[in-house]
Amino acid sequence: MTDVHSDFIEDDDFDTILSPEIDFSGTLNFEKPFLIQGRVSGDIIAKGLLVIDEEAVVHADIHTSRVVIRGFVKGDITATEKVEVTATGKLDGNVIAPEIFMETGCSFNGRCTMTGKGADS
Repeated sequence: MTDVHSDFIEDDDFDTILSPEIDFSGTLNFEKPFLIQGRVSGDIIAKGLLVIDEEAVVHADIHTSRVVIRGFVKGDITATEKVEVTATGKLDGNVIAPEIFMETGCSFNGRCTMTGKGADS
């Protein structure tokens, strides 16, 4: 598996984009790459890549394979592959994942549990 390099992700890489004008409340459930640019509150259940863009605000517990956080997230994250918080990302919540990458300059407040690759949860 290749690493996600969030600087190189383009809008065309996503099956669905939640635009900056959208304020969604409820449960998001999807399988293909999804980009959040707006506001979400509730729960997110994803089998594909989830990217939370710089201006996005998410108040949700997230269950996904991979997530890249460039914006603000308040909620717990459980990932089966990787959690990445970029320099512009802010995460207020606990993280459970085999791989966790936090760039210098990001903000993280919570507990971090690395499960190890292939570990049973």
